[in-house]
Amino acid sequence: MDRLSNYRLLSFDVYGTLIDWESGVLAGLKPLLEANGAEFSREHLLNVYHELERTQQDKTPDMKYADLLTTIHPHVAARLGLPTPTSEQDKAFGESVGTWPAFPDTVDALRRLGKFYKLVVLSNVDLGSFTATNAGPLAGVPFDLIITAQDVGSYKPDPKNFEHMLREVEAKFGVKKAEVLQTAQSQFHDHQPAKKQGIRSSWIVRPGAIMGNRDNAVYDWKFDTLKDMADALEKEIKDDKEGTK
Repeated sequence: MDRLSNYRLLSFDVYGTLIDWESGVLAGLKPLLEANGAEFSREHLLNVYHELERTQQDKTPDMKYADLLTTIHPHVAARLGLPTPTSEQDKAFGESVGTWPAFPDTVDALRRLGKFYKLVVLSNVDLGSFTATNAGPLAGVPFDLIITAQDVGSYKPDPKNFEHMLREVEAKFGVKKAEVLQTAQSQFHDHQPAKKQGIRSSWIVRPGAIMGNRDNAVYDWKFDTLKDMADALEKEIKDDKEGTK
């Protein structure tokens, strides 16, 4: 029987799983909308943003994420039928990543999980943006290894990102692929490519999320929140201890 405690390392998607990516993006777009007295549904805004982000990532896989957001901001405006924003507005959107909020359960759950697992970041952002997040919303949670798209030169779901992570965790920690659990919300960015690589995964659903969802979800474990996953691990360990008494 597969058990959470069989794994040694969690490889995290950050934005969408630990950080409330969707609320952050919407807050970043708010100045554009307010400047033009415009209103759109949450779903429409996120679908437009996600499509443009993915297209730009495919076009410029080596572009830093903050620069990529700066680049797509005027395209979001155009797609919404709004006037072209100023370069300052574009840059402010690109620099907003580090202020995107953490989910309420994230920090405590990471600290609990970190007592048992190595914690690794495998994120599509750049190092500067993640550093701002780790100093702010993630309150200095100590990750054992940080890998960003900037380090790899490509964005997930590119298999290169997962291959890079597997090489690094084996070299640094002696952790094999069978001991890694990809822990993420996005089916598109994480679970589906991880499955193709033979990496097991834990789906943190974040109910109500729009971006990254796909039909025919794949996963080995499924939890609504990271807190639920930490609870399940601790219960498993407690049951094991009580069973050996």
